[in-house]
Amino acid sequence: MPLSMVHMGERNIIKKVGGKEETRKFLENLGFVVGSTVTVISQAGGNIIVNIKESRVAIGKDMANRIIV
Repeated sequence: MPLSMVHMGERNIIKKVGGKEETRKFLENLGFVVGSTVTVISQAGGNIIVNIKESRVAIGKDMANRIIV
């Protein structure tokens, strides 16, 4: 299931990061790597704020659709 469909407060494990090579590298640099735990903090206006590796990161819905949990 894509990260954009996860309910707030749920902890999930990243299973796959899709997209082009440059997109995967960008997400990897933010901490979105396979096996990491991610928690959705809030969703507003198509943007998603997540807690990953003890940091809060905001990403757009298009990026969240590339992260499979």
